[in-house]
Amino acid sequence: MFADAELTDDKFLMGRLRLLQPARGYRAATDPVLLAAACPAQAGESVLDLGCGAGAASLCLAARVPGVVLAGLEVQPEYADLARRNAERNGVAMEVVEGDLAEMPRALRREFDHVIANPPYYDAGGSPSPVAARDRALRVATPIAAWVAAAGARLRPGGWLTMIFATPCLPEALAALPPKMGSAMVLPLEPRLGRAPPRVILQARKGGRAAFRLLAPFTLHAGASHDGDRESYTPAANEVLRNGADLSAAFGRDR
Repeated sequence: MFADAELTDDKFLMGRLRLLQPARGYRAATDPVLLAAACPAQAGESVLDLGCGAGAASLCLAARVPGVVLAGLEVQPEYADLARRNAERNGVAMEVVEGDLAEMPRALRREFDHVIANPPYYDAGGSPSPVAARDRALRVATPIAAWVAAAGARLRPGGWLTMIFATPCLPEALAALPPKMGSAMVLPLEPRLGRAPPRVILQARKGGRAAFRLLAPFTLHAGASHDGDRESYTPAANEVLRNGADLSAAFGRDR
């Protein structure tokens, strides 16, 4: 497990959430915040976070929607321990189970209203990170299709899958949607207006029947390029990333 000296205490959502994270290793950035904002969970509904890491996405969701019932699956014991610690220090109840989604632990073999996931996005080849835990958190070991299949298996009828991942993974993810998963929607995340989106958010519903929809991009930064140390988020992105605003309305409902 991580020693206290190996951790930093980081603010999310303007300090509404405090997370312990390894100083060297995988550290949550904007992806889990965007993922949490896109999840359409309501108070009292259950949410399974596949690959929950230190708990960033789940706890950001709980900050926006008090009363959600959280569970997380994490393959790395040291990160599972951090997720439990972070949930406790933020006053959030969260069940965290250690295990691999390819062999779902018995404790999580039940139905959920929502499944969220932020899978690794670097190819299996290439130069590994010198920090083993960070490399495992970022590098693809389990195919995106397995993540989609595991999520679909855990959803109740009418439940929603919400995932954020690298754009090149999108064809595989769409092809992997089980037959009972429909109403698929994709929200491209463009870094600046007119720039190719390196990441997307995919949402689909178990039992959904609506046609596939490609949504208008969500733009993260204003201006044509980075402008020194000045805040460059668009007003909409600022509301989501700093104030915990709801992004799920971008997908529409009752589909």
